[in-house]
Amino acid sequence: MTMRNICYIDGQNLLMSTLTSPFALKIDVRLFLPFLQQKYKVSEAHYFVGKYEESKTNFYKALKKSGFSVDFREHNYGMISNKKGNVDTDIVFEMMRTYSKRKDFDKIILVSGDGDYYRTVKFLIEEQKFSKILLPSHENASWLYKKLDPQWFTYLDYEPTRKKLKKIVNAGPT
Repeated sequence: MTMRNICYIDGQNLLMSTLTSPFALKIDVRLFLPFLQQKYKVSEAHYFVGKYEESKTNFYKALKKSGFSVDFREHNYGMISNKKGNVDTDIVFEMMRTYSKRKDFDKIILVSGDGDYYRTVKFLIEEQKFSKILLPSHENASWLYKKLDPQWFTYLDYEPTRKKLKKIVNAGPT
């Protein structure tokens, strides 16, 4: 039986964490989904973005063309200005909706180093519905995840994982 894992990606966290990593990873979205599919048996990937920005239209198109579902945070556009994306609650909500309503998946995978997901991750582990959290950078990952057994997380910027990601690191647009 084929695994059907669902991946939720905190796009802002992935971008900011990898760019500030000592390795300055630049992940090509065209190759990231195939990596997730092969390594983590991902059948569906949701890439969460803060607010829609006209200047990033080509990036959003590249995400969709690569097979990602692109989810934008809803904002009151009169109040956006310099407001950050803050997709955390949307991701937690979607992970919990998947857990409670969908029977067509095996496990959830999360890409983020933000500690706001810790309680949800712990709950999903207890319920045997969590596979792995991919932490974009060891320097920017919340200390909370270090309390988990190492089987539940990996760092995208550590040498063994970077070797696996070799084809997608610094290969194209972010």
